[in-house]
Amino acid sequence: MKFVISESAPKPAGPYSHAVVVEKFVFVSGQIPIRENGEIPEKFEERVKTVIENVRVILKDVGLDLENVVKVTVYLKDLSKFNEFNNVYERYFKNKPARSVIGVSDLPKGVDIEMAVVTFRP
Repeated sequence: MKFVISESAPKPAGPYSHAVVVEKFVFVSGQIPIRENGEIPEKFEERVKTVIENVRVILKDVGLDLENVVKVTVYLKDLSKFNEFNNVYERYFKNKPARSVIGVSDLPKGVDIEMAVVTFRP
């Protein structure tokens, strides 16, 4: 088992690793739309892109990319943005991994989206 703190991603918001590698699986902790400089984008579409790019840089650090993702869990504060989220998401996830989208009342740092993924290394 290997615990990963990425130098390329924003620092974790709490006492946890960006990812944990267990044999052929990589579990990426929930990522929120904070850029490396601490900025949170104003537009929802940009926040979705930022979350996915944060996941992508963590995966890159362990030699993987989005096509290795087998499960995605998304937390949204506003489920009325579900279609807008999907419009961005489908540009990144061509392989259509298993996914759950869960409506929540709050998220860390007051953001409106968080994403965690599980990957498999063939």
